[in-house]
Amino acid sequence: MEIGKGYIDITDFGAKGDGMTVNTKNINKAIEALDEGDTLIIPEGVFISGAVFLKSDMTLYLSKGAVLKGSDDLSDFPVVTAQFEGAYKDCYASLINVLGEGYSNIVITGEGTISGNGAVLGPKELSENSGARGRTIYIEHTDGLTVTDVTIRESPSWCFHIFDSKNISIEGIKLYNKYREDGEPIALANGDGIDPDCCSNVRIINCFIESEDDCIAIKSGRDETGRRYGVPSEDILVKGCRFSGGFGVACGSEMSGGVRRVRVEDCTFKDTFSIASVKNCRGRGSVIEDVIYENCRLINNDKTITDSQWFRGALYIDQYYGIPDKEIDLVTPHDIDDGTPEIRNIVFKDITLKTVGGNSIYICGLPENHVKDITLENITATGKKGIIINNADDVKIKGLTVSVLDK
Repeated sequence: MEIGKGYIDITDFGAKGDGMTVNTKNINKAIEALDEGDTLIIPEGVFISGAVFLKSDMTLYLSKGAVLKGSDDLSDFPVVTAQFEGAYKDCYASLINVLGEGYSNIVITGEGTISGNGAVLGPKELSENSGARGRTIYIEHTDGLTVTDVTIRESPSWCFHIFDSKNISIEGIKLYNKYREDGEPIALANGDGIDPDCCSNVRIINCFIESEDDCIAIKSGRDETGRRYGVPSEDILVKGCRFSGGFGVACGSEMSGGVRRVRVEDCTFKDTFSIASVKNCRGRGSVIEDVIYENCRLINNDKTITDSQWFRGALYIDQYYGIPDKEIDLVTPHDIDDGTPEIRNIVFKDITLKTVGGNSIYICGLPENHVKDITLENITATGKKGIIINNADDVKIKGLTVSVLDK
C-alpha cells in the first residue's frame, strides 16, 4: 500500500517504545518535520504519549505490534477549545488531535493500536474538572480523512469524534470503548464509538464497533447553538459493520443543524440494545429526514439494560428523548417555534431482531408536530414487549411480524 512519498520513524526523534517513557515532544517534533505527503511511522512497541497534533497532507502509520497509548498524567493533555455535546467549550485535549481550520488529506492506517487510556484518564478528568473529557481521536474542519485497519480503544468519553468535516472514509477498523484489554469495564458513561458531527460524505464500511453508549452517533449541534452554526450531517453510509454492546446507530439527539440522507445497511448487532435510534426533543429544532436502515440483524440477550427515558426500543423513533415516561403528555400541543424538531421519511426494511431489552418497535412524535412518512417493511421482531406508535402520520406497514417473549 502506498503510504506516502517520504517516511519518518518516531524513534529517529528519540521516541522509545518501552511502555514507560512519555514521548509527547518527540512525536510532535517528528510531525513538524514531515513534508507534504510524508508518512510518520510508529514502529512495534508501546509508545506512551500525551496529546499529539496532526497536520494536513500526512499519513500516520501504526506498524503491526505498535501501540500509541495515552499517558496517565493529566498535565500531558492541556485544556483546549473543542466541540463537545453540541458546542465549543474547554476540553481536555485528546490523544490524537486535529484542531483549527483548513485541514485536508489526513490518513491514519496500519495494523497497530491507538489507546486513549480512558479507564485511567476519564476519572482524573472528571475529578479535576477543568474541561470536558477528551477523546481518543478528535478531528475538526478537515476535507479528506481516511482511517483504515487500525484498532482504536478506551477513550475518556466519545472514542472517535469528527466535527465539521467532509469526505471521510473509515474502513476495516476495530473500535473498543466498553471494555479494557483485560476484559474489565472501562466504567465511564457517554462512551460513544464513532461520532460524525456536522459532517458530510461519510463512509463507515466493514468496521467492528463495541461501545458503552451509541456505537455510531450522527450529530449536528444542540439547540439554539446548533441551529445558529447550521451545518448538517448528511450523505452518510454505514455498511457491512458489526456492532457489540451499546445502542447501535443513532441519528441525534444533538441534531439541531439537521441530519439527512443516512443509510445503514448489511449490518449485524450483537447484545446491543437497539439497531436504530432516531431521536430528538423539544428545543432541538431542525429535521432528521431521509434515513434508511436496511438488511440488518439484531440478537440481544443482555438483560442489564431495559427501556427507559434514554432508550425505548430495538427500532425507535423518539421525540421525547430524555423525558421520563410519567412526564410525557401525548395530547397537549406546545406552540411551534424554532425549537420544534421534525422527523420524517424514515425507512426500516428487511430487518430481523430478537431482544430481551424491551420494546421491539417504538415510534413517538410530538402532538404539535407528528413524525411523518415512516415505513416498516419486511420486519420480523421479537421483544420483551411489542410495538408502540403514537403521534405518527403516514405509517406504511408491509410484511411486519411482531412477537412478545414469554415471561
